Formats: sequence, C-alpha cells, structure tokens
Amino acid sequence: MKKIITLILTLAIINISTNSAEIITVKGSDTMVILSQRWAENYMAKFPDVTIQVTGGGSGTGISALINGTTDICNASRPMKKTEREKLKEKYNSFGIEIKTAIDALSVYVNETNKIKELSLAQLKDIYQGKITNWKEVGGADEKIILYSRENSSGTYEYFKEHVLLNEDFSQSSQNMPGTAAVVNAVSNDKSGIGFGGAAFSKGIKSLKIKKDDSLKAYEPTEKNVKSGNYPISRYLFMYVKSKPTGALKKYIDWILSKEGQSIVNKVGYFPIK
Repeated sequence: MKKIITLILTLAIINISTNSAEIITVKGSDTMVILSQRWAENYMAKFPDVTIQVTGGGSGTGISALINGTTDICNASRPMKKTEREKLKEKYNSFGIEIKTAIDALSVYVNETNKIKELSLAQLKDIYQGKITNWKEVGGADEKIILYSRENSSGTYEYFKEHVLLNEDFSQSSQNMPGTAAVVNAVSNDKSGIGFGGAAFSKGIKSLKIKKDDSLKAYEPTEKNVKSGNYPISRYLFMYVKSKPTGALKKYIDWILSKEGQSIVNKVGYFPIK
C-alpha cells in the first residue's frame, strides 16, 4: 500500500511539473530558422522552465498556422498581406501584432569560381526573367546561367518578385528549392548557378555586390551598406502574434528585442534593429 501511495505521489509530481512548463511554438520563414533556433537555445538555457519549438516551412506556411491557431509565433520575411490580416480579424477579432526583429540584406549568390563580382538590379531582373541567359552577357564566362529560386510560399520569393522583378513572373527555367540552405547548396555545387536568400546563409558561395542602376556604384550586403540605404535589396524580418502578447510569450519576445537577444542577430549573420 505504501508503494502504491508513493507511486501515485510521484506521478502527481511529474504531472504538476509537466503542466507548469511553458511551451511556445514558432513556425514560418526558412530565412529565420537558424536565427530562431539560436534564440530558442539561448533562452531555454537561461529559462529551463520554458520550451520553445521552432519549425520552418516558409512565411506563408507560418502565417497560415497563425491564422489556424496552430502556432504562437509566426516568423515572416515579408509583411503580412491585408487579406491575411483580415482572416485573423475574422477569427480572433484582431489584425495581429507585427514585431520587427532583425534586418536582412537579401543576398545574391553565385559559385565561388564565378568571376562576376557585381550586378545591377536591371541585370538581375533580366537574368531571372530569362532575358539574359549566358554569363558572358554580363561580363562572365561563356556558360548558360542556371537559375535557382524559392517556392512561392516563401517570403523571400515574394520579396524578390516584388522588389527585383517588379511583380513580373520568374522565368519558367528557374528551379524552385524548398529552403535557402537548398539554394546555397545548389549554387555551391553548380559553377553556372545563381540564387538568392538571407545574408546569414552566405557560406560556401560568393555574395555579389548589387547596384541600383548601371550608372551607380555597387555595394556589398553589409550592415553599414544596408543601414545607409546603399545596398538596394534589404528587408525587415518579422514575428507576428495573434494579439498583444502576455505572460511567457511576452517575456520571450521582450528578450529577443533586448540587447542580449539582438546580439544573437549579429552572431547569426543578420543585422540588429537597434
């Protein structure tokens, strides 16, 4: 009888401990996965009573999860659309809360062996629309350009389409990859490849300098050049929540925006908002 009582008490203690643990779910932008995982790891080490679960899938996937109520935080590398916010309003009587968490220089990747060092936005547009198809047309080798892009659920895809292609279509020859890491891997193994994605993924490839037009100087995707406005394709990285955060969720977001949380932004390869 004593053993049974002890077992019941032990199970009760475990149950209380499990119920008292805070769980925060984060889903969305693949661009932000590395950063979000690093935030989560550091926060859980500091506050072991909180569990933070991070998954990717793309900004669109994260926004859908927020609307469906299957995630606490949506990561997005683009702003939410008006139609998406209206869906939140219909379901939760709130247009959602937008939180700017970091700044990214959207980088253009080529293979390390590619002798091209810079492109203008017009050249980049023509490349991804199939109007420029050979590297020799922009001063490179006589080789066919192989295009790598992201899936249309990606915030990076939408940002590139809006700000580089000016809302026109990608070339049908562009190969859509499931994540930025996949784009980088493809370009690193293809001497004729070109891709784009977050600055934090720029390893094992070369990031090109970009200029606003042919008559201007080209700039590298650095913090200084982004914050001065010289690098022409940069963006905020966002978190969205359904309504004004409270409790453990608020504490976590406040920590991300703190000096400690923002220092991790730099370490990962993005730029702090403060």
